[in-house]
Amino acid sequence: MATSKTTNTYNRQNWEDADFPVLCQTCLGDNPYIRMTKEKYGKECKICSRPFTVFRWCPGARMRFKKTEVCQTCSKLKNVCQTCLLDLEYGLPIQVRDAALKMKDDLPKSDVNKEYYIQNMERELARSDPGSVNSKLNEPNDLLMRLARTAPYYKRNRPHVCSFWVKGECRRGEECPYRHEKPTDPDDPLADQNIKDRYYGVNDPVADKLLKRAAAMPALPPPDDKTITTLYIGNLGNLTEQDIRDHFYQYGEIRSVSLVPKQQCAFVQYTTRAAAETAAEKTFNKLILGGRRLTIKWGRFAGPYWPLQP
Repeated sequence: MATSKTTNTYNRQNWEDADFPVLCQTCLGDNPYIRMTKEKYGKECKICSRPFTVFRWCPGARMRFKKTEVCQTCSKLKNVCQTCLLDLEYGLPIQVRDAALKMKDDLPKSDVNKEYYIQNMERELARSDPGSVNSKLNEPNDLLMRLARTAPYYKRNRPHVCSFWVKGECRRGEECPYRHEKPTDPDDPLADQNIKDRYYGVNDPVADKLLKRAAAMPALPPPDDKTITTLYIGNLGNLTEQDIRDHFYQYGEIRSVSLVPKQQCAFVQYTTRAAAETAAEKTFNKLILGGRRLTIKWGRFAGPYWPLQP
């Protein structure tokens, strides 16, 4: 005799079971031999409220244990880490990324509409690549390149502040697994963060801080003298003249490249002012070659080359 599906069986069909989490390098930690526990249907997703597989691990020595907070479907919809909910490509809050790419959040907020929407998107993600769901995420953006971290920020994995130490009552000393330092000022905007605001890209204090930093970033206006077509390239390290030429030729025809090894700098002179302006705009405060962020300024020729003061 065939048995009918109960409501509980129907609901379980929409629960998520995964073999590996979707994490950023910072949350994963620097230990290549990390141990991770897996609990099937161990928690409700903090966005869609569906039970999902929870992973828990310690990202490194004297770091706090971390776990996945949202399901993989919600993570892939926004291309974010399941734990910190920061963008996987740039390591930035969703609010910053969406503002830079001029994206709008179309995820429904009501429970019924949200459940229906996520079920449909889950089927679409199963049929196609996650990046194809929102093609704008793959578009290069100058603002995101300037704000993005170039290396993992493991300091974010530190333990929480010891509440007993704050009250002067901690007796563990160096064996205490929590931090013994002054806690964050409760009036500091960064002390008021929550997962839903970060996921939906609204009222995120970290995003507000980064957007203000972007607005205050210095610019590189072209000099009034139209005959100047030379750029000063500093902080070269071990980069060679060929490395400089190979990168800067894409912006226009180069007349000469002068390398000054003692000062670890170079001067790139273009044949046209338009090419020099394009190179300055594309590289200022965002060019990384050989693992070093290069200094870009306008230069002038007066016997030897010299950088123009901003």
